[in-house]
Formats: sequence, structure tokens, C-alpha cells
Amino acid sequence: MENKQDELIYGIDSKPRFGMSLILALQHILAAFAGIVAVPLVVCNALNFDVATTSIMVSATIFASGITTILQSNGLGPIGSRVSAMMGTDFTFVNPSISVGAKFGIAGIVAATITGSFVEIILSRFIKPLMKFFPPLITGTVVSLIGITLLPVSIDWAAGGAGASDYGSLLNLGVSFAIMVFTLFLNHYGKGIWSSGAVFIGMVFGYIVCIALKMVDLTPVKEVKWIAIPNILAYGFKFDLASTLSFVPAFVVSTIGTTGIMMAIGEASHTKLSSERVASGVLADGVGSMISGIFGSGPNTSFSQNVGLVTFTKVASRYVMVLAGIILTLLGVFPKLSALISIMPQPVLGGVGVIMFGLVAAQGIKTLASIKLGDRELLIISVAFALGIGVTVKPEILDALPEALKMILSSGISTGTLAALILNLVLVDKRKK
Repeated sequence: MENKQDELIYGIDSKPRFGMSLILALQHILAAFAGIVAVPLVVCNALNFDVATTSIMVSATIFASGITTILQSNGLGPIGSRVSAMMGTDFTFVNPSISVGAKFGIAGIVAATITGSFVEIILSRFIKPLMKFFPPLITGTVVSLIGITLLPVSIDWAAGGAGASDYGSLLNLGVSFAIMVFTLFLNHYGKGIWSSGAVFIGMVFGYIVCIALKMVDLTPVKEVKWIAIPNILAYGFKFDLASTLSFVPAFVVSTIGTTGIMMAIGEASHTKLSSERVASGVLADGVGSMISGIFGSGPNTSFSQNVGLVTFTKVASRYVMVLAGIILTLLGVFPKLSALISIMPQPVLGGVGVIMFGLVAAQGIKTLASIKLGDRELLIISVAFALGIGVTVKPEILDALPEALKMILSSGISTGTLAALILNLVLVDKRKK
């Protein structure tokens, strides 16, 4: 039985008043925005696209993320899990996008995204029979892995961002620590919006502090256009079978990851998701990628970052996330506003990210603590954690593997999940003999 502190402020189907919903929606956007724009920026930079092309692709990515977030959270017929799930691009697709883009440009990336999306659409129809292989032991392990494998990302943010010239500086760490403490105190001691909107308020506070400390460069905001209307297949459609096949392993990883994230959102929302609902979430991933390709951006998938926000704020309302999707869609049309968010200093994200991702890991541990853990269960958990964390902190261990296998195992979440699933089947429970 849940104690009072564990109760949600807003459940999945709750509808907070508009003012509250707006702040809670902006909170989700701020937490995910850096991840949403990072992939198109990396791909465009690697392919030496000009500023105008890069700007269009980033805007299209933001716009498509908004559309697919609405589809996932609100649902449309059999499509969408109807839980609070943010959608966006994923680094799993960076390497295939760069290799395809080098040969065929954006037209090739778009074609591979649209045609490759059918892999995930088809796989979503097989989620129901597979869900019997996800007992609480596996669910808890996967949810914990999602949080643990994201923690290095938040630490990089806190230090100033991977590759930053001032990485780990006292200023970056000091700002991040101050925002973390400020956000923790707001959430724990605040009432109403001060508690549930602690991450948003903490980020705004951090942004203002960073402006005062001259850590914010507003030049990118001045350089981008005010309006950018995403065009359907603006760069054409260049189909190549080899290009589509290069995207297939990434879509398999996306399927595994989304299944885990749907379960994690269910845990955070105090709701046990049925196999049909999880399958609908994976289907939304596939359909969302197709929509993204049509508007000129890369594949779309559910974002694990935002699961921690649900856990921390105790706000699981899918209607808040639908509003976040609407705002994202508008940001995709008005690049100056999205640029204002994208220049937010990394330490601001780091301060709240450490809390959120740590809480996701703790949520999984809480699930594991609720079941009887014998030697067999401890073996499964330990190996899954070891491999998942190992791949996350030492990705170079996969360098000698074939490209397809390397892509599937490149995510600590997918590696750890596969390990847990296989061991759960191979290691027979002696107590049931």
C-alpha cells in the first residue's frame, strides 16, 4: 500500500488547470530540448551542411517531435500508449544517418527513415506475446538501467557539456550544484506549483544566474529566422535498399528501448500498462518516425529523460504532455524561440538531470525490492547491470563487432535488457522444480 508521500499529484488522466499545465509542459520541454536538437546538429555538422539547411532540419525535428508527442500521449485509434511520453530523436540513428547522408543527402536520410519505420511498425505487433517475458524482475532491472545509463549524460551536462573547453570548471560545477540544491528544496518544502513545477522554476532560476554570470551567448538567437514552416519532402525522396537496411538495427534498438521506457513510465505513473498499451506505444514510435521523415527530419522515439521528471514531480498527466507537444510544434515553426531554449547552458540541465535520472534508477530498485531475490535473481540483475553500465562507460569495447551488432548493443539499455531477458530464460528457477 502506498504511503501519502508516494501518491501522485496528477494521475495519467488528470487535467490540471491551464496555468499549471503550461508550467508543467514547459518543464518537460526544457528537460528534453537539448536531446531533441542534438542529433540533427551532430548529423548536419558531420555532413558539412550549411547554416540554412541545418536550421531547417533542426526546426523540422522540433516540429515532428511535437506532432509525435501528441500522437503518443493523446492516442489515435490503436496508435499511442496514452501515457505521459515525450518523443524526440535518438543518438542510435546518428551513425546510419551520417553514412546515408554522405551518399544521398537529406533525401536519402528521409527515405531510409520512412521505409525503415515499417520495421518498428511490424515489430509492434509482436509486443503482446513478448510481454510475458517481462516479469517485475526484468521490469525493475530495465527501469534501473534507464536511470543508471543516463547518469553519465547528466554528469557531462553538469561539467559544461562533453568536449567543452571549460569542462569540469569550478563555475560550471558550482552553478549545477546550486541549481540541484535549489530544485531539491523547492520540491521537498514547496507547496502546489512550487513543488510540482520545481524543475521548471529551477531551470529558469539557473538560466537567469547564467546570464548574470555571462555564461549565455545570445548570438545564435539573432541569427535564426523568425518563422520556418516545415515542408513535406522538401529535399525529395531518394530510396536505396542498402540505406534502409542500415537503419534496421537502430529501429530494433528503438523497439527494445521504447518497450522499457513504456514500462518505466507505467512504474512512475503507478499504473501497470497492459501489453496492448505498450504495443501501441511502440507503434506510435514507428508511425512517428514515418511522420518525422515526411517533414524532413530523422527517426523519432520515446525519450527516457522525461521519466525521471514524472517520478520527481509526481505529475503523470498525459494532457500536460499533449500541451508540451503543442508547444514543441509551435517552437518548430518559430525558430527564434527554440534557439532561446537551445542556448541554455549545460550546467543548468545538469543540476536537474542528476536528480531526475537518479530517481528513475531508484524507481527500478524499488520494484526489485518488492520481489523475493534469490541467488538466481541476483545473478540476472548483476550481469544485466554489469553489461549495460559497461557498454555505457566503455563503448569502445564494441568497436571490433560487425556494424549491425554494434548498433544493437551500443545502448546500455538494450544490452542490459537483452542480457536480463536471455538469463531469465536460461537460468531455470530451481524453486519451481
